[in-house]
Amino acid sequence: MVQDEVTQTAAGIDQQKLAELTSHIGSADRIFVAGAGRSGLVLRMAAMRLMHLGRTVHVVGDTTTPAISAGDLLLVASGSGTTSGVVKAAETAAKAGARIAAFTTNPASPLATLSDALVVIPAAQKTDHGSAHSRQYSGSLFEQVLFLATESVFQTLWDNTDEPAEELWLRHANLE
Repeated sequence: MVQDEVTQTAAGIDQQKLAELTSHIGSADRIFVAGAGRSGLVLRMAAMRLMHLGRTVHVVGDTTTPAISAGDLLLVASGSGTTSGVVKAAETAAKAGARIAAFTTNPASPLATLSDALVVIPAAQKTDHGSAHSRQYSGSLFEQVLFLATESVFQTLWDNTDEPAEELWLRHANLE
């Protein structure tokens, strides 16, 4: 059952590593997010939540995204940890002196090696068909738990403020 897979996988995340990643996000001057496909969509949702907290957030690839620099954080996600565009963004961020926080299933991946803060989501990779980790198709479990993890990051950061929901709501999109 999908709910059981999500519950078990989310429970397998190292909470200390998630707290470290959250701390990196909380202390960054600016936050940039990068991911491909569905992982990228999840990080776009995370970017929105961080913006609701009043953080300066940019989605890599948007035309208004400025250059990353020291003091900034690149938040990335790649199940395999080898997605070329995501790894390239991490390499560029590292060269610019920015920190990198990553979510992946692969702690031995190039992306993991580049990361200052790493959260391993113990899910099957998208090409691991017939895995004992998941009955779901192509990375779904990783993306579902990634969403829960980023929501946890948001909640932790918000809990450390005294801002009421009404203040966050003032930053919500009003051109919908």
